[in-house]
Amino acid sequence: MNIVVCVSGGGTNLQAIIDKIADGTISDTKIVGVISNNKDAYALTRAANAGIDSVCVSPKDYEDRDKFNKAFLETVDKFNPDLIVLAGFLVNIPKEFVERYRGRIINIHPSLIPSFCGKGYYGLKVHEAALLRGVKVTGATVHFVDEGTDTGPIILQKAVEVEPGDTPEILQRRVMEQAEWIILPAAIDMIAKGYRID
Repeated sequence: MNIVVCVSGGGTNLQAIIDKIADGTISDTKIVGVISNNKDAYALTRAANAGIDSVCVSPKDYEDRDKFNKAFLETVDKFNPDLIVLAGFLVNIPKEFVERYRGRIINIHPSLIPSFCGKGYYGLKVHEAALLRGVKVTGATVHFVDEGTDTGPIILQKAVEVEPGDTPEILQRRVMEQAEWIILPAAIDMIAKGYRID
């Protein structure tokens, strides 16, 4: 199975995928491309270090959103992926993209959906909201992508305990280590082995 990973930042989830393909945890899978909307994303360095083709397609380089959406879609199409993995990709996915790759796009979200998800909930904002609400358990969710924000069918979830004294940064790191880096590779492997939604 050929996958494209879309990233915006540090690429820790990308690294988890690279490592789990290398050690055989994810079977029959190759990353054929990494796409970032941010030319300074460290994820692009991770891709280069692993010998993976990478490209930056930034909305800043296009006159309007339609032109960016078209360029983004064309870039993904060139890689001809079986699966697209949104691993901390902070871009609204174009409707045409969802239609073309329906059932073949997954996203990792740093909470237990339906909590702390949807518009405005991304990155540290998710963990800030969880701490503000005083939840005792948070976690991460891998789900298929549909036209909504964090509304597609859930594939895997893993809970992570909130500990006294947690800051958003500490909690973010624990959710990555104890949930995201485990369930995202696991979901990719499930799909590589034939897991689908109707």
